[in-house]
Amino acid sequence: MERHVGWEGSYNARDLGGLPTADGGMITWGAVVRSEEPRLLTEAGWQAVREHGVRTVVDLRNDDERADVVVPSGIDVVHAPLDPVGDDFWAYYAETGLHATPLCYRELVDRRPDLVVTAVRAVAAARPGGVLVHCASGRDRTGLLVLILLSLVGVPGAAIADDYELSRERLRPLWAQLGRPGDEPKILDLLARHGTTPREAFLDVHAGLDVEGVLHAGGADDADLMALRRRLLA
Repeated sequence: MERHVGWEGSYNARDLGGLPTADGGMITWGAVVRSEEPRLLTEAGWQAVREHGVRTVVDLRNDDERADVVVPSGIDVVHAPLDPVGDDFWAYYAETGLHATPLCYRELVDRRPDLVVTAVRAVAAARPGGVLVHCASGRDRTGLLVLILLSLVGVPGAAIADDYELSRERLRPLWAQLGRPGDEPKILDLLARHGTTPREAFLDVHAGLDVEGVLHAGGADDADLMALRRRLLA
């Protein structure tokens, strides 16, 4: 099956289904789809979302980013922002641009595991049907949540990093349509100045991630983790 979903008006949407786990299992098709914000989806695009089985949208954006997307009736929306806006430590990442890279992930999950747990619970507790998770571009905040989800169920780091890198490729046509250069050159330069690349930075986070520890620190219990495993695993 093709993981990229060709919803009209979407560029960076793909099903996490089929990704392998280290014990020989795989992520269930249709359980979770990741994407950019769905503001460009056409009526036909939203119909395709429904036909894919999506019944819940988990929106990771900040309050000031949310006014431009109207989700059709019949699909639940859960707002679970991941940016710790207002926290002193976050100002450094926002001002330097590192908030748009994996270099912010480790401190974010260490300092604000509660935000991570809110997003994870939104996925785990969603009503029957698929879950669409998105931020603005579908790369960084969505990438962090997907890293947590897939790490919990044992998807190898290389496979998660491969999925993360797909967003760079998928977003280029979107930037072109919007007449914008995109932030990829800036991000590559910023990470190079920190002696790393997007993939290396992402894998470094994965290597040091105690995902169950993060989730328990944020208030999740074993029932939350079991519910997430049931949703994700075939």
